[in-house]
Amino acid sequence: MLQSDVTAEEKQVESNSGSTPDLACDSSKPAGNDLEDSRYHTGFLRRITLLLSRYGIETHGIAPVPVEERLDTRWYQMFFVWFSANMNILTFSTGTVGPAFFALGVNDSIIIIVIVDLVVCLLPAFFAVFGPKIGTRAMVQARFSWGYFGAIIPTVLNVFSMQGFLILNCIVGGQTLASLSSHLDDTLGIVIIGIISLVVTFCGYRIIHWYESIAWIPNVVAFITMLGVGYPQLRDNQSVSVSPATVAEVISFASILASSILSWCPMTPDYGVYHSPAASSARIFIYTYLAFFTASVTAHTLGAAFAAAAPNVPAWNAGFDNSSSVGGLLYSVLLPTGAFGKLLIALVALSIPSACAPTMYTFSTSFMAVAPWFAAVPRWVYILISEGILIPVAIVGAKRFYTTFVDILNIIGYWSSVFSAIILTEHLLFRRASFSEDQYPIATWASYALLPNGIPAVVAFVCACGALVPFMSQAWYVGPVARHGSGDVGVYVGFVVGAIIYALARSFEKMWYKKKMNKSNVY
Repeated sequence: MLQSDVTAEEKQVESNSGSTPDLACDSSKPAGNDLEDSRYHTGFLRRITLLLSRYGIETHGIAPVPVEERLDTRWYQMFFVWFSANMNILTFSTGTVGPAFFALGVNDSIIIIVIVDLVVCLLPAFFAVFGPKIGTRAMVQARFSWGYFGAIIPTVLNVFSMQGFLILNCIVGGQTLASLSSHLDDTLGIVIIGIISLVVTFCGYRIIHWYESIAWIPNVVAFITMLGVGYPQLRDNQSVSVSPATVAEVISFASILASSILSWCPMTPDYGVYHSPAASSARIFIYTYLAFFTASVTAHTLGAAFAAAAPNVPAWNAGFDNSSSVGGLLYSVLLPTGAFGKLLIALVALSIPSACAPTMYTFSTSFMAVAPWFAAVPRWVYILISEGILIPVAIVGAKRFYTTFVDILNIIGYWSSVFSAIILTEHLLFRRASFSEDQYPIATWASYALLPNGIPAVVAFVCACGALVPFMSQAWYVGPVARHGSGDVGVYVGFVVGAIIYALARSFEKMWYKKKMNKSNVY
């Protein structure tokens, strides 16, 4: 066999072994289906897309952003986009789950929050580095471990997960607005939050970053005011006796917290794809980690503290409405501040799109990454589809908030933990922890022949999902292990099993392909 006769099979072998394929085509152009580049929209969609681009609306699809177009050096935006997305009432509501759903005391809840946030926030911060360094959306980057077809699995799951989070965000925002007046209800609030989210997301990447740079301000002011107004009640609640926490309650609450943070991993790379790769990986990581940790631990802790104190403060408990209205709790706490408190509540509710906008944006890019014909539809169309689903489902889901909330967070956490483990293992063990072109040949992003086949990832995912089932603890299913009082440890089991199985399967695959390559060279 001549050295120059590089077949598609050999390119597949090289991709599976982690090296750069020797592309026969111009390496500056992506190999694969042209439909997956937004330049190939046709007909009516193309005309509308061109019109929108003239007004500054982002029209780029899921094709990797070339390094020459990754010019934004405002790396501080990597802090604010995630600080704003987490410093809000939804993260606050996650913290309330400990006392409201698992009957944990405030001290136990805060200890769990600090430990979990300190550790788990490392993962989305690590994933954020992929954006500036290789310029790919999260679900496109996943193809370098899951393969072209295998990546469809996490991509479809991500589409449903993002829509689930959108629903939760709008429910919380709707409840908060409805608490302002008896003339308002959850439905109207949900519609208002949905429309604001639509406008911000429709405009695209740069508008989202601009919005996130200011959206955190009313939330920080509101939380500081709540702390000042409610401090006497919070202090008195410290001496209230509570029943000792069980292992199951502690682990299950920790799983909820971990799930809420891990769910950001399949989206954090999306918000750095236009930023310059000149910044060090450590700098991007630190900005993102500090954003996630400071915002999460603050909002989670405040949520736990106020939810734990609410049963002992009649006004708060009435607003909390038997632990079903986080917006009502905020309103009742800020009520003594009068008109200023109402203004803060309105601003807090109207800043909910700080969490909705990134989620809706990733919903659209993930939908485009499912298959080439989906990528042929512009991003803005999927934003409209998301909005059409969001409002009616959120209105129905608002009637059963906490059940809906816990179920969605846990389900997202299960698959996100396995997904994170596979991406992390691939990068550290098989891509040599490098973001270089040699390790991530971006030109192959749309070519199933040149990308890894993804079998190890799919095997690891199936095995991990099977392994975590006995450890699940949900309202609709409790596994045999969880029944014995372990709590819901499915998230942790999925991560560990996913990492181990993937490392073994990927190593076996590399050895098999190298052996196959050697045999073909002999002949």
